[in-house]
Amino acid sequence: MIHGTVAPKFAPVKAVLERHFAEMGEVGASICVIHEGETVVDLWGGIADQVTGTPWQADTLVNTFSVTKGAVAHALLRLEDRGELNLDDRVSEHWPEFAANGKASITLRQVLNHTSGVIAIDRPLSLDDVLAWEPVERALAAQAPLWEPGTAQGYHAVTWGMMVRAIVPRIVGRSVGTVLAEIAEPLGADVFVGLPESELPRCATLVQMKLAKSLSSLARAMVVGGLDGNFFRNTLLRRNSPGARAVANPKSLGALGLTNFDRKELRMAELPWANLHASARGLARLYAPLAGDGEAFGVRTVSPEAAARPKTPQSWAETDLTLRKPLGFSQGFLKEQPTLFSPNPGWLGHSGTGGALGYADPDAQLSLGYTINRMRPNLRSPTALELSRTVYACLGTPVKGQG
Repeated sequence: MIHGTVAPKFAPVKAVLERHFAEMGEVGASICVIHEGETVVDLWGGIADQVTGTPWQADTLVNTFSVTKGAVAHALLRLEDRGELNLDDRVSEHWPEFAANGKASITLRQVLNHTSGVIAIDRPLSLDDVLAWEPVERALAAQAPLWEPGTAQGYHAVTWGMMVRAIVPRIVGRSVGTVLAEIAEPLGADVFVGLPESELPRCATLVQMKLAKSLSSLARAMVVGGLDGNFFRNTLLRRNSPGARAVANPKSLGALGLTNFDRKELRMAELPWANLHASARGLARLYAPLAGDGEAFGVRTVSPEAAARPKTPQSWAETDLTLRKPLGFSQGFLKEQPTLFSPNPGWLGHSGTGGALGYADPDAQLSLGYTINRMRPNLRSPTALELSRTVYACLGTPVKGQG
């Protein structure tokens, strides 16, 4: 049963969610859409924990994986707007050890836009290393970039957040989780990087993806989910490809270890690439200011000028070296291939492994959050894609591109 409310104009969104629960095996999920300052979709249903049978609630939190990057990008946009950091500073100005092995020229902007070349860490990292953190910083400092910084783009799936976590406190004196809370709390947005212990009871547990029995069937699953054959061939079948290297380390937090993120110590750690715990309402509220001029619900997170900056890609590749498809970035926000989630070029946000999604569309004055606990072997779920496209159909501006 689906709970919540939906404005009559957006009733088809509820029908899509109900059908995906009935026919596509959703376990627990929620979606929230804010349009022109009003919540027009606020729906949830299913099971938050299959062992206990705990039902999914309106305020259920779940790990959203790379949706984390878009949330953190909003926080960093605010820091830039306030003059607390300059994206064109060289990272080594604030972290001298980082200059080693050809990284002296890398700027924070290049890190955020996935053009730094530091796409992977070659030194194997354990789960204990990640939790201790200092070994991660040593490995980052010693790592050589895969290409000359600024000359190519490849999605930094893991190292993006590792570098951000290392750099931001050195510049502003506060952790990434703290600077995110500085915008989330005034907005009443339930989003956390570094979950407070008091919020642990609200968390849904992840349902591990079912690995395909053969490489060919896994390939088909990834194509259906939105990753083309180029990604499959150049990532899974080529161990030294940029895509394979970008997701290989730490192994314990890779595709076969996603449910490790349910561990208390990982929920409470600050992993700004992969452990934003959020509700759908929280994501929609967090993005709401960026659906306008930087203000929502009486709270201004950034100036109108800053809110406009991410609308235009700052990096674009017809074939991103990691994801093997047309893709762009703007200060950490994903600028997806045209007409995927939205028909509007100003769209900015981020999807996450397993299927979660959060974004703002300033052209439509709309923000959306979608959270899910059933993991899939792709970077977006078919449910998220159809729900998003249904929202635009309800607005009379259908998405005409291919998924």
